Parts: sequence; structure tokens; C-alpha cells
Amino acid sequence: MPEAPASRYLSPAQVAELLDLEPDEVLELIAAGRLRGARLGAPARWRVERASVEEYLVEQHEDSRRRALWRESNAASFPELWVPRRER
Repeated sequence: MPEAPASRYLSPAQVAELLDLEPDEVLELIAAGRLRGARLGAPARWRVERASVEEYLVEQHEDSRRRALWRESNAASFPELWVPRRER
């Protein structure tokens, strides 16, 4: 049975509240293709698929994880690369 439209689609204001953004920023994410949105209804208004918001959050989490690993690797110390080997 398909989802009810009210639970499948969110308004930009609802998405903005979930993501702690401004509605204009949500529209920018739609325009950039980072959120899937469509103009629905009469008059046509932007709606965002709930699944798209979840995918965006997963992508943001993965991006944060990779950035943290990158910072960690840049801060790592590899003394074996700097200390000359002793002559045997």
C-alpha cells in the first residue's frame, strides 16, 4: 500500500525545521540537486520527499566522518618517517 502523500512529502519550511536551516537554504539544496523536490498541487508549491531528507542526512554524516578521519590523519605523527635508521 503506498504511503499517504502527507507523510511522504514535506514542505521546505518543515525540512528547514528538521535541518535547522532557513527555507531559502532548503530551496537552494533542491536547486543544487542535493535534495529531491518537486512542485506539487495547485497552486504549485515545492515539496521534498522525506526519503530525500534522510539520504541527505546520511550523506552529511558520511562527509563529516571522512573529514574527521582526514584531520586525524593529517595530525598523526609518523616518527619512523623522520627518524633516520641506525646503522647496523
